[in-house]
Amino acid sequence: MNGLPKKVIRNAFPLGAMAALLAIFCMAVGAPVISTYSPADGSLGERLRPPLTPGHLLGTDPLGRDVLSRIIFGARVSVAVGLASVLIAGVFGTILGLISGFYGGWLDRIIMRFVDMQLSFPFVVLSLTIAAVLGSSFQNIIITLAISSWVVYARLVRGEVLSLREKQFVQAAFTLGLPDGRIIVMHILPNIIQPIIVLGSLEVGRMIIGEAAISFLGYGIQPPVPTWGNMLGEGRDYMTTAWWLTVFPGMVIMITTLAVNILGDRLRDALDPKLRLQ
Repeated sequence: MNGLPKKVIRNAFPLGAMAALLAIFCMAVGAPVISTYSPADGSLGERLRPPLTPGHLLGTDPLGRDVLSRIIFGARVSVAVGLASVLIAGVFGTILGLISGFYGGWLDRIIMRFVDMQLSFPFVVLSLTIAAVLGSSFQNIIITLAISSWVVYARLVRGEVLSLREKQFVQAAFTLGLPDGRIIVMHILPNIIQPIIVLGSLEVGRMIIGEAAISFLGYGIQPPVPTWGNMLGEGRDYMTTAWWLTVFPGMVIMITTLAVNILGDRLRDALDPKLRLQ
């Protein structure tokens, strides 16, 4: 009985996080059906209406556009950018990490020097620099975030591969003369896929925050396309007079990243055999 409340509390957070992410995913997929207003159309006669105004649950912005509708449509961009950038960065970083850890030597030194140089730059500064060079578009923001984040996968994978190379089953594969590609795909990659999945799940939240930061500073996807980040940027001049313009998008970003991190932590616990025994 004493363990029951702890178990209920421990399971409540992942269930709540899963429910929050499911709601956000449904918003992103069903935005045209769920939303009652177009995110780009507004009426100056309805500008800066406060929350709970009839017909505008979360109020309106300076152009009279419905804030709730813009948050719903913004979920499509923010979630898509987060997932796509993690997928691209994960694949690219994993490949380079496998090459670096498996072959070592001059390849390892070159790849790791690139990793060290990139890690010396703050994430937001590097992302802003790349975004300024590539320009503002949906595809370029994904590329920007992927370029800025592949290094974490490369370092993780390299360390795992260096450890696995010393294992007996890998050494036996070398002794049998199996091709390098087969050793990597059949013996090494299956044993490092779990930490990659966990890292990727945690990185989704960071990519969503990264997109919001870039858009907030004006280098991301440009209006009238709504994203949570550019909604924050548009509302910063009205923080004292129209607080809802920044509070509600900020709350959605916070809830999304918190839910992703909670599920990432739970996934790590579930995939770690040592933690499953506790």
